[in-house]
Formats: sequence, C-alpha cells, structure tokens
Amino acid sequence: MNNTKHSRWLVENTDTILKEARREVGRVVEQPSRRAFLKRSLTLGGLSLLSGCALVDEESIETALSKISGLNDKGQGWLFNPNQLAPTYPDSMITRPFPFNAFYAESEIPAVDECGYRLEVSGLVADRKNWSLAELRAMPQTDQVTRHICVEGWSAIGKWGGVPFASFLRRIGADTSARFVGFKCSDDYYTSIDMATAMHPQTLLTLTYDNKPLPPRYGFPMKLRMPTKLGYKNPKHIQAIFVTNTYPGGYWEDQGYNWFGGS
Repeated sequence: MNNTKHSRWLVENTDTILKEARREVGRVVEQPSRRAFLKRSLTLGGLSLLSGCALVDEESIETALSKISGLNDKGQGWLFNPNQLAPTYPDSMITRPFPFNAFYAESEIPAVDECGYRLEVSGLVADRKNWSLAELRAMPQTDQVTRHICVEGWSAIGKWGGVPFASFLRRIGADTSARFVGFKCSDDYYTSIDMATAMHPQTLLTLTYDNKPLPPRYGFPMKLRMPTKLGYKNPKHIQAIFVTNTYPGGYWEDQGYNWFGGS
C-alpha cells in the first residue's frame, strides 16, 4: 500500500468520515459478537476509536455498520493497489494440516459429482458456455503459497494452484470495465468482489491444494483464492460466476460484514 496515498486520503476524508460515524453510531446494543466485529471493521480515519461508544440499540448498530462499512469499502477500494503483491512463502512454511473453516460442520460439506460438474458463466461476458473441470484443468496453471487470514483472528499458510482468474475472465470475454464479479456455490454460499481484485495477478480460480486435486474440505471442485482478501471473501465449491454492474452482496456481507474485505 502506498503510504503517501493512504495518508492523503485520510487527511482529505477524516472529518467527513468521523462526522458520519458519530451521527450514525450514537448508541448501540452491548452485544459482544457484533461489537467485536464493529471494532475490526471500522479501521479507516481513526474509526476504531469509536469502539468505546456505549451500544444500546439494535437498529442503531445495523445503521452504523451499513453506513460506516460503506465508507470503509470506498476507502479500501480507493487505496487498493492492483499491482501490489501479497507475500509468498516457501513450501516449508505451509500450515499442516490447513484448517477447515465454514459456516457449517465438516460433516456437512457438499458432495459434488466431478464428471457431471459444469461451471456456469453469465452476465456481462461474450461466451456463456458452461465449463467442465477437464476444460478448466487444460488451461495454463500456476500456484502460490500465501497466507489465508480469517476475520475471526487466525491465519494459516497454504499452497494453492489453478487458473489465474484474470486469464479466465479474458477467455470468456468478460467486460473488465464492469464493477463486480459474483459467485454462487453448491453449499449455498455466495459472495462478490470488485473487478480490480478479480484481475489481480494473485487471484486464482483454484483447482489444487498442495499439488493435489482440491479436497472437498477446501472447496472441491474449485474455490477462488485471493491473498489480498479476508477468508470469507474466498468462496468455495463454486458453481456459477457472473459479471455485473449491479451490487450482488454476499452471505456474510448481507449480515453486516465489510464488503470489500481486503487490502
């Protein structure tokens, strides 16, 4: 991240952000889980200082999260450098075993039939054909060892391999001037990302983990791996991808989590 750019944005926008935040936060419910998330989310322009406010009412917290998260999204999007790479690591630093994490138990991982699987593509793209795993595996592949950072406070290093997502988007003739790329998954998860992150050189349409086919616990048949985003922005068990200018939201984002969710 460019520190000069960051500082300039904060100087120019801090007063506006703080006024908006104070007006919307007011008083919010004394609710530990939401309060903890509020502390993690309100990071720009000194907003973390507001976590000491008295919290007394659920409507206020929803309004505060919505308004301030929107400001946070705009700031993070403005600061995001599409050419800056996340750190990479040697294989010797891979976390073994890499943790399983989802909004359900490991026993509830969806079973996806490899032979019958087809990736659906729709929206602002020239080629809307469905893709088999064999076709995706035939595209040029790369791999990376990067750190997965969870909003819950833990992190782990893993080795992911697959198709650079920018290459796939170009292959299907995606409108790369569109604002969003959305994902629907076989475990009923859904999320969306900004186009700049979709085109980032480290964003992978992941098909392997640690040089082997992606295991079900890590998202078979594929997940999107973005080391520039928090873990909840990395969808697993992807069934459909769409390009759009209409805000698609996300499973956690629609419950108050920050939409941009990255650096």
